[in-house]
Amino acid sequence: MASKFQNRLVGTIILVAIGVIVLPDVLDGKKTHYKEEIASIPIKPELDSDIETFEVLAPEDDSAALPPSPVEVVVEPSVQQDSDIVAVVEKPVPERNQYQESAWIIQLMALKNADNAANVVKDLQKRGYQAHTKLENGFTRVIIGPNVSKSKLERQIVELEKITGSKGRLLKFKPLNP
Repeated sequence: MASKFQNRLVGTIILVAIGVIVLPDVLDGKKTHYKEEIASIPIKPELDSDIETFEVLAPEDDSAALPPSPVEVVVEPSVQQDSDIVAVVEKPVPERNQYQESAWIIQLMALKNADNAANVVKDLQKRGYQAHTKLENGFTRVIIGPNVSKSKLERQIVELEKITGSKGRLLKFKPLNP
């Protein structure tokens, strides 16, 4: 037969095993399980029966609001010699840009690397200059302006030389070929 110690040891092991298995379930109480509520997204939303309609208007003729284009009148004598009929021919006059002879730009530098030119332009724009880039013959030119005040741009050349270290050239602004 087994000794008292062995009986107590087996009894203790059984009690501890029951305690480890049963007690957590008893002490937890009522278990709650959370389920995420999943809402399905409809493939095609349902529309109300009231459909909005919009009226598309025809474009208006706005040519009457424009000023008439300048016309040069040329009087040409008629080919017939026996009558005094004179033919009047209207030829449109090419329009001149008002800034064509009075605007100026500063060509600051020409760089091979367009990214470097863009960085210089961003820096100058942050400092308040009207800076632009122009791609020409494989170079990216950094241009300041245009401005109608030649003296203002001449002062800016000195300031820009201090900022960038390059001396710019003052050039006439050509609006059709900037």
